[in-house]
Amino acid sequence: MPSNQLNPRIKKVWRISDSIWIAILFLCCFTPFALIAVFDPLEAEWASAVALIVAIVCLALFVFIVVVLPPIRYARWRYELTDDYLDIARGIFWRKRFIIPFIRVQNTDTRQGPILRAFGLASVTVATAAGEHEIPGLGIEEADVLRDRAAELARLAREDV
Repeated sequence: MPSNQLNPRIKKVWRISDSIWIAILFLCCFTPFALIAVFDPLEAEWASAVALIVAIVCLALFVFIVVVLPPIRYARWRYELTDDYLDIARGIFWRKRFIIPFIRVQNTDTRQGPILRAFGLASVTVATAAGEHEIPGLGIEEADVLRDRAAELARLAREDV
């Protein structure tokens, strides 16, 4: 298994991001039934019941995704940069392991959205012809060093061929 873990602050980022998505899901599912219950007295009984069920399901989903999953997700996320490849392991239910040889790397980037920026974190993305692989939740300096080192190793691997 790869030896490096993400920055522990990524758990807070995941919690905030997932909370936003659950709130949007809740509003999209709850609002139509709540409006029916308020404005149509003939349909109020069943619409209120459905709205209550949606609220209970969203609350259970919120507790599971925001409270239970982040520590497990954090514990399972690992990465390692060697001279020949980038090794990434992640996943809770479906474990995935990516070993990306630097000969295949086309470019490396750092990304930082508003939530990551608020916590002083960034993500490193390594692109190959097969797709992109992201390492989220690294400190800004660590992300810059990892990006530059991966780019240098990719350049050296292409020169060796």
